[in-house]
Amino acid sequence: MKEVPDTVVCPGCDAVYSRAPLHPRDVARCPRCGTELDRHPGQQERRILPLTVASLIMFAIANLFPIVEIELRGLTSQTTLAGAVVALSAEGMSLVALLVLATTILFPLLQLCILAYLLVPLSRERRPLGFALLVRSMQSLRPWGMIEVFLLGVLVAIVKLSSMATVVPGPALWAFMALTVLLTTVLSFNPGAFWGMTFRPKGQEDGREEGEKEGQAGELRTEDNGTAS
Repeated sequence: MKEVPDTVVCPGCDAVYSRAPLHPRDVARCPRCGTELDRHPGQQERRILPLTVASLIMFAIANLFPIVEIELRGLTSQTTLAGAVVALSAEGMSLVALLVLATTILFPLLQLCILAYLLVPLSRERRPLGFALLVRSMQSLRPWGMIEVFLLGVLVAIVKLSSMATVVPGPALWAFMALTVLLTTVLSFNPGAFWGMTFRPKGQEDGREEGEKEGQAGELRTEDNGTAS
């Protein structure tokens, strides 16, 4: 198979185009079908690693602390997400327990760990071991992370239980809310950008930033000359 560099294939109609350099906020679309081909990442490459670390912290809080505390007739009950999985399994709903475990704990945690494993070496301009396999695995895991669906179910249950008992939201509930927002931002990162980060020549990003700064300085000088005249 012959490799043709600097080309992009439209995922919608299979048309082949030459890859054009994009400026900040630019989006390249296929003129035939309108499918998005590429977009400039902007500052996303710098922000994705801190957001991933923040997501891991929120994930730990969401799984180590109680989700809600229920008070009814002087009795108090509270549980974590792992406790809910164990309770479902004990009630004979092993399949549901396995589904909750996979979609709310295992798959999101795998996604975040893969992201952190990829981004830390890439930030130092190193390609991690198993790069191609992990990028493909992360793309395959994306549809199976359903923390937002779990959070919606918890909120609906809280509203229904509030008429029968006193429901006190736990730290994990607030952590799940923050985690949902963070995961939405983190997982919106285009996995194809990993390949660009890997095969980008060293120092290219810094050079681009210096060029942008020089361009801004040139515009300022032009404005100053125009004001002086």
